[in-house]
Amino acid sequence: MVTLRPLALADAPALTRIYSGASIRHTTGKPLTLDQAHEKIRAALARAAETPRAQWSWGIVAEDELIGLISLRRRTPVMGTLSYILRDDRWGHGYATHAANHVVSAAFTTAGLTRLEAMHHPDNPASGRVLVKAGFTRIGTSDRPGDDGTAIPYELYALETDGI
Repeated sequence: MVTLRPLALADAPALTRIYSGASIRHTTGKPLTLDQAHEKIRAALARAAETPRAQWSWGIVAEDELIGLISLRRRTPVMGTLSYILRDDRWGHGYATHAANHVVSAAFTTAGLTRLEAMHHPDNPASGRVLVKAGFTRIGTSDRPGDDGTAIPYELYALETDGI
């Protein structure tokens, strides 16, 4: 069973494991240090206390272990973005899809959004399958700078409330 819960400072060691290995191949490419993990959690906790709220972050928990992180960010009053990362040894078990479905529901109810967007690196088609299973539709690409400064065409997806 998969559950989502708020992050806690004690999650920092687990977060460093999530942000390592193959899991970061299509993100920054750099592992998260323990200090960076603590800072990431502190920032998430501070954003949770803001009003109006612009960002939500949840730990993805399976078998009583933090295995991932999923976030919802309000970009405009009605549009938000979804992002997630899962520990590489937990890929392929439906955990990210379950978490995404939960957050989509929260985005359209609790957060009052009407549109969500998400993107993934072109070399990570599994992430696109997660988004499609959560109801998103591929709408094109969006260039993001790579480490060498060249543009990488990330796959862009969208989901609107009438699409649920």
